[in-house]
Amino acid sequence: MDYKFIPHIYIIYFPITAVATQGRYGSSDWLTSYQLMFSDTGHNWKQYRQEDSIGSFPGNSNADSVVQYKLQQPVVARFLRLIPLDWNPSGRIGLRLEAYGCPYTSDVVGLDGSSSLVYRLSPGSRRAQRDVITLKLKTLRNSGTLLQAEGREGVGLRLELERGKLLLLFRQGSSAEPRRLAALGSLLDDQHWHHVAVELHGLHLNLTVDKHTLRVKIPPGFHHLDMQELRVGAGQALGSHKPFHSKRNFHGCLENLLFNGLNLIGLAKVKDHKVSLVVSLIHHQDLLLC
Repeated sequence: MDYKFIPHIYIIYFPITAVATQGRYGSSDWLTSYQLMFSDTGHNWKQYRQEDSIGSFPGNSNADSVVQYKLQQPVVARFLRLIPLDWNPSGRIGLRLEAYGCPYTSDVVGLDGSSSLVYRLSPGSRRAQRDVITLKLKTLRNSGTLLQAEGREGVGLRLELERGKLLLLFRQGSSAEPRRLAALGSLLDDQHWHHVAVELHGLHLNLTVDKHTLRVKIPPGFHHLDMQELRVGAGQALGSHKPFHSKRNFHGCLENLLFNGLNLIGLAKVKDHKVSLVVSLIHHQDLLLC
C-alpha cells in the first residue's frame, strides 16, 4: 500500500546549524534518507545542498537511535521542510526531528504608557531610497500610539493600535487632521510577540503585521516625507507640540526596533546621541511583561 506523506513545516527563528532524526517511538517506522528544504516565506522553497552537491541526508537504521547531521553551511531561515526519500521497507514513514541553531539574541525595551524612545536624524544626512521600520511588539492593551514619524512642513505618519488592530494614519500639514489609510491585524493585545514592518518607497507603502502584508498607495506629496524624527511610545499628537501622555500611548514591550538597519534600542543602550530613551518610573509588574 502507498502512503501519502504531507511534509511538516517547522517555524525557525535562528540560523540552523544541525538536524537530528529518530524514527517513530516503539515502531518499525523510520526514514533512511531525506532532503531538507528551507524558506523565509513558507511559499518559495530552496533545497539545501552540501558542498559536494549531494542533496540527500542519511537517515536512521532503527526507530530509537539518533542520527545527527551538522550542516556544512548554516542556513538562516524561518521555515524548515523535510522531504522523505526512502524508509524502512518493513514499516511506514515515521519521524522525530530536532533542529539546532545559534543562540537567539535581541534588544528589548518596556514602555509604560508615558515612556518613549526618540530617534533624531542628523541634519543634512543622506536619505535612503526607501525607509524601512521593523519591530516586534507584545502588549495586553488593545489601544495606544505605537510610533510616529515626523517630517518637514507638518508631514507625518503614525501607527496606532485600536481595539487590537494596527492603524496606519497620515498627515499632510501641521493643521490637517490625520487621515486613516489602512488597518491590519487582529488580537494584537494577546500578550504574544507580533512582527510589524513598514516599508516606504515612493508613493507606495508596504505594511506588514505577522504574515500579512498590505500594499498602500499613499497620497501624492507624502513621498517627500524627509523624515526628521521617529518617536516610539509616548510622543506628541500629530499636529501638536504638546506631549501626548495618556492611556492611549503604547504600554508593553518592543523587541529589535530597526530603522533602515539601525538598531535603535541598541543605540539607546550605549547612549548614542541620536537616540534618547525617556523613561518614567516603571512598576515591577511592567518589567515582567518583557
